[in-house]
Parts: sequence; structure tokens; C-alpha cells
Amino acid sequence: MTEPQTLSFAPAGLDGTSVLARLRHALVTKNGGESPPLLPLGVAPVDDALGGGLEGGILHEIAAAREAEASAASGFALLLAARTAGPVVWIAEDMALYESGAPYGPGLDDLGLNPERFIMVAAPKSRDVLWAVEEALSCRGMGTVIGEIRQASLDLTATRRLSLAAGRRSAVALLVRSAPGRDASAAATRWIVKAVPSRAAKPRAMTLGPGPPRFALSLVRNRRGPPGSWVLEWNGVEQRFELVSAHRERVAQAAVDRSPPAASA
Repeated sequence: MTEPQTLSFAPAGLDGTSVLARLRHALVTKNGGESPPLLPLGVAPVDDALGGGLEGGILHEIAAAREAEASAASGFALLLAARTAGPVVWIAEDMALYESGAPYGPGLDDLGLNPERFIMVAAPKSRDVLWAVEEALSCRGMGTVIGEIRQASLDLTATRRLSLAAGRRSAVALLVRSAPGRDASAAATRWIVKAVPSRAAKPRAMTLGPGPPRFALSLVRNRRGPPGSWVLEWNGVEQRFELVSAHRERVAQAAVDRSPPAASA
């Protein structure tokens, strides 16, 4: 497998690229350098806050708001990985896989992530996960490396090593945590993810089921712009995120066959 010159991302909307991101790109190009690769989410308010998209070649943290929200954090990380090209490596502790389960092939396919691109690695402890993530980031042609850890705090040196390793190969490095961290980190962004009830699914083949997944995202640390909070929905048909406020939810109409309430004395 040959080493790519730059990080290649799957097609995505670039309408959210901000003026700040374009100016930054122009300054870097003028100075003879290369602008860092960006992974746009395709939602203008989010991409504007990120300066055009999620920055490649550096570490990003994605934390569940609480342990029960771990699946939402994992789902958001996998959807980001699905928007990149190249292999996706998921490295987790044995206990995390035992308690929360491992990514499921048909589920990955529904998210737009071909299971053939997916590599699963189990490690005994958190320190082994961090070591394996750093090693995976050093491999050529890597698209995204995701490390899932459960320890409460991280050493700044450990996150700095992961960020440097991601920069050497221009890979996307995501660290998924079971709870928000308050420790110092070299991560460029820190997200807190909660699950949100989905809207009712439309009848299809005489069956009803859960609607498209929704995520309540809080960007609490952002090196390239301001923090923010959004609720996004995943459009599995068009393989993109959508801002929930942009949907027109069905509202119940007022009843017209009811008699007016009796006047009170």
C-alpha cells in the first residue's frame, strides 16, 4: 500500500467553509506550505465553527455525556470515519468490548462504512490502547484511527504523542471516552455527545421502526474557532448530517369537531 501525499476524504458538502478557513489556506499557501486537510461535516454552522471542517493530522476527543451515552459517542465517531477514505482501525479495551459490544458489520454498512475497510483491535488496558493507536497512526495509508478508553484521566504527554503521530501521516485520530474529561489535552477539539430521541420513521414495507439517529453535540474545546452546541440527524439515504432545526416536524392540527368549553361561573 503506497503512502498518499495528502489525506483523501470522501465527497462532502463544502458550503460551510468559513472566510477564516479560506484566509488561513491562502496564508499557508503563500508561505510555501500545505494547508492541513479538513473533514467537513456538511452542516454550515458546525463547519464554520471548525474553520471549514474537522482538522486532519491531529487528535480529536469524543466523549459520552455519561456511560449510558457511550453508543452515541461511538456512533458519531464511526460516522466521521465513514466520511474519510482508507482503512478505519478501532482499538478498544477488552472490558469495553465485553460490556458495550463491538461494532457490527451490517450496522457499519448502514452508516456508509464498508466493513471491509474496518479493522478491530482489542487491548488489555488503557495504556495498551494508547500504544496501539500510536502504532496504527504510524502505518502508511491509514484513513482513521479510533481509540476507545475508559480511564477517567489522561496524561498530556500521551495525547501529545498521539497528535504528533497523526500529523506524520495526516490521518484522522479520534479518541472516544466513556465520560467527559477535564484533564489537559493536546486534542484540537473536544466533543460531548448525547443521544436524542429520533423522529418517527415513515412506514416502509409495512413495518415501523426507529427513525434516523440523532446526536446532541457540544463542542466544548475548539482550537480553530468558538465552541457551540447542535443537534444533528444522520441521513442514511444521502449519507450526510443534517441540522435538526432544518426539518419540518409534523404538528398535530387543532381539533374542529369538539364543542367549545363551558364558561365558568
